[in-house]
Amino acid sequence: MLNRRCATGLITAIALLGGTVAAHAQSYPAKPIRWVVPYPAGGGSDFLARTIGQQLSQQISQPVTVDNKPGGNTAIAASEVARSAADGYTILSADNGTMVFNTALYSKLTYNPEKDLTPVTLMGRFPMILVVGPNSDVKDAKDFVAKAKAAPGKISYGSAGAGSPHHLAMELLKVQGGLHMVHIPYRGAAPALTDLAGGQVAAMMVDLAAGAGFIKGGKVRPLAVANPTRLPQLPDVPTFAELGFKGVEASAQVGIVAPANTPADTVAALQKQVAMAIQQPAIRQKLIDFGIEPVGSTPQQYAELIRTEVQRWHQLIREQKISLD
Repeated sequence: MLNRRCATGLITAIALLGGTVAAHAQSYPAKPIRWVVPYPAGGGSDFLARTIGQQLSQQISQPVTVDNKPGGNTAIAASEVARSAADGYTILSADNGTMVFNTALYSKLTYNPEKDLTPVTLMGRFPMILVVGPNSDVKDAKDFVAKAKAAPGKISYGSAGAGSPHHLAMELLKVQGGLHMVHIPYRGAAPALTDLAGGQVAAMMVDLAAGAGFIKGGKVRPLAVANPTRLPQLPDVPTFAELGFKGVEASAQVGIVAPANTPADTVAALQKQVAMAIQQPAIRQKLIDFGIEPVGSTPQQYAELIRTEVQRWHQLIREQKISLD
């Protein structure tokens, strides 16, 4: 009799637990979502989160609050989110640094992107462009490579920071072109662009979102895009592949990740809503106008992209002996 009662109680408990899990999946999201951005307000990642977050909030009828937590090449924010409850109510904007570069750039990290974070969706890409100052005597990208090759160690280039996608995109060009240039890291793309416009550095890779204003204003001149195809915003600027540098493709890739062990149905529900927000015509156009290529991939597609990018960029980081320790 005792065993029968125990068995009955166990069955009841399992049924109740199953009902609770199912109810959670059906009700998510049932409260406000905190969206952590590992950069200061006003930048491209912040713009992306706030633009999509506003639309997402309307769709789910819940507040979506953007919380800026810059520092540590995104590691501070990533560590905080990794330690958060795995319930889908704390999410992180994660870029190449967060999910790909940092594990190769640092010997020790306060989080493990593979074990501590769950991919939800790739929101968008920020294509990279090689730009020079307005008074540069360089004619085009081929001419730039030729001049840099003829003057090893004498040409400096700026970046948005050591270990940034902008920095590593230029390192990729250096390898492809057999170049030796001096890296000058800045604290963000804006000061690097300002010095480039003023002639303090010879060139830089910049994402379209950060560089569009400088390009339109004639303060810097685009030479080539590190993209598989030409950009609709710069139809006259060739790709590196067109110029014979087929391996020079790079972009800042920003996705959403959640703490590890977030239920799969919660991840799926969040991805569905974010992808829906991205595909809204007004939101999509707003992102394109800002210089972002909208995506909205599945969790599986995003996870596969991360794995591919790790193999590609870790090899470059090792070969170039780049470290942020």
